Amino acid sequence: MKKRLLLSLALAVSAAPALADKVVSIGYSGPLSGGAAFYGKDVQSGIEMAINELNKAGGITVGNEKVTFRLVSLDDRYLPNETATNVRRLTSQGIDVIFVPHAGGIQAVQPLATRDPRFLLVAYSSEPAILAAKNPLTFMLPPRYDNYVQPFVQTQMKAFGKRLGLIGTTSAYGKQWTEAISDGWRKQGGTVGTNNGVDYNTTVDYSSAVTKALSERPDVLFVGGPSQPTAQVIKAAREQGFKGGFIVMDQAKFEQMDDVIPRSYLNGSVGVLPTIEYPGTQLFRTQYSRAYKKDPTSEAALNYMGMNIIARAMTLAGTTDNPEAIRAQLNAAAKALPQRQTIYKLAGVTAGGHVDAEFVIASVKDGKYNRLRVTKVYK
Repeated sequence: MKKRLLLSLALAVSAAPALADKVVSIGYSGPLSGGAAFYGKDVQSGIEMAINELNKAGGITVGNEKVTFRLVSLDDRYLPNETATNVRRLTSQGIDVIFVPHAGGIQAVQPLATRDPRFLLVAYSSEPAILAAKNPLTFMLPPRYDNYVQPFVQTQMKAFGKRLGLIGTTSAYGKQWTEAISDGWRKQGGTVGTNNGVDYNTTVDYSSAVTKALSERPDVLFVGGPSQPTAQVIKAAREQGFKGGFIVMDQAKFEQMDDVIPRSYLNGSVGVLPTIEYPGTQLFRTQYSRAYKKDPTSEAALNYMGMNIIARAMTLAGTTDNPEAIRAQLNAAAKALPQRQTIYKLAGVTAGGHVDAEFVIASVKDGKYNRLRVTKVYK
């Protein structure tokens, strides 16, 4: 009884029309509590919105069956070991497609995807090592973060100076990002200070870490993790008198930090262009805002697209429960996605299982977003 009660509390079930021949469960393991809960719920909402729209339209046709979906969500608190536990629970229920939105959890369960029972792992993380694993049942949604390093470093070093301070989150993803930005900074002739990273998922007061970083007199600070705690780090730095620039990890979103701190605190930052600044997103923004009472981020938008690609791939593959066959149709499905389901300009899915979509980065100056040019793109 207790186990059933706990599971029922964790489930997020999208309503499916009664006329469906088959209801297919889609799994999700992500942070739904703790410091990364807002981030996890943004990912969840994108998947959920796609499912609700598909069901409202009557579902999809796979073979001779009419198929609708439901979303089964489990909280992993951003902890990779709990992700693995959740994935085993989901696969034991016969779930063949599972979304995971953090690098540590993704890398922990990638080896499980190709064992019995196999499943399609939908990875929402920009960690390049996910693709380097060459896992045949991984489908990665966001752009690789190594696309950001060179333009971020070049822009901030030119604008502010050559001394970089580090206050990134200490998750597996944060550590990898910190290493990449540090290497990129040194390659362009800069100096890197002490790593003052903290766990953004559990830390409440960032003033001590900020004080230590500022004691080395940096020109630029590297910060980032979930948006809300990242905003608190920036707030602490500005209130301690920091006048320099920020390199903001792609997990943190300007539009969400706007709700926590004044836009003026973000002046001199580089990061990911807000989703609502992309052309052609007005319909999605309107529908999402109506359903969730907030503006969508790329977490919501890319996972919305990802779920729609998977649904179309199931139709093309003629199966809902063969992960290999669904994976083989992802590129064709992405190219056939209708405009109303395409938030970012979409070229397809690479042979390595990576969404090939437009992405834009930006700097903040005088409260406005200025697009930055990316000269080399890794896919």
